Amino acid sequence: MKGDKTMNVLIVEPGKAPREAEISGGLKSMQDVVGGMIQAVYPYDDPVALVCNDDGKILGMPLNRKLDDYDIIAGTFFICGLSKDDFTSLPPDLVEKYQKKFEQPEVFMKLGSHIISIPMELQEEVNPTKRDHKLSRDER
Repeated sequence: MKGDKTMNVLIVEPGKAPREAEISGGLKSMQDVVGGMIQAVYPYDDPVALVCNDDGKILGMPLNRKLDDYDIIAGTFFICGLSKDDFTSLPPDLVEKYQKKFEQPEVFMKLGSHIISIPMELQEEVNPTKRDHKLSRDER
């Protein structure tokens, strides 16, 4: 990425729903998101790059999402847009498309010589304003 302009990306972490974020377009910022050296892959027809940790599997990062017929990505990755010769912000229509595509976290299991992915339920985040109802003295 030329310069350090910011770009809107979709970050996909293991076990979590994707989230939109704005990151610097600089190499250090992208490395911070994925936790190390970056690798860009292009498994889709859309003008997008999937940017992940180049050594995610070697480092034993948790398996994250299966890519259609392509591969299993280990560790956190992000989806960004592509211009003619650079990474760029992900357009809103593609944010929506890839949020839906990756909305379901996956768990992976070895079955013989194959690894299978199993969709997992998203756990609702606890709302700190909703606490267990405490009984008043009259209700006890």
